[in-house]
Amino acid sequence: MACGRRISVALLLFAGAALAQAPERVRGVISSFDGKVLAVGDKRIVVTDKTEIVFNQPIALAELKPGDFLGVTSVKHADGKLTAYEVRRFPKPVNPGHRPFDGRDDQTMTNATVSASVESLNGRELTMTYDGGAQKVVVPPEAAISTLVPGQKSQLVPGAPVNLTMDGSGVALRIQVGPRK
Repeated sequence: MACGRRISVALLLFAGAALAQAPERVRGVISSFDGKVLAVGDKRIVVTDKTEIVFNQPIALAELKPGDFLGVTSVKHADGKLTAYEVRRFPKPVNPGHRPFDGRDDQTMTNATVSASVESLNGRELTMTYDGGAQKVVVPPEAAISTLVPGQKSQLVPGAPVNLTMDGSGVALRIQVGPRK
């Protein structure tokens, strides 16, 4: 019986440690970076030589074409139609599918391949396909459109938007940075 309790306690401690190490997502704007520590809001994140940095290089809507793999963040309207506010072209497929974004019913994330592109009254309408489904998304002229390219520490400047993951000890695993606004 005592052995069983010790095993249970050990499993609980192991499970707690595993949960504490789960990656955390941080989104915001860089307030400072000293070459080692990145400040985003109230978070202080350590950047190492192993941290992957990617840059959101702005591109024109006209550069998107069938066959491209995109990550599209959209507003979902009451009628179910989707209007993109951010479009990112990825060099390879990442987590294909369609789901709520940031836990909100009125926002979605669609990671899929462009199968068709047509002009509409409100912008360009993209048909996005993934295993098990498809979505039509209108991309208005004011949507942010970019492609992901390798980034560097010199792009981590105050005012630049970031979307990053960090481990449980506060070390950045991957940083996606955009141009300063």
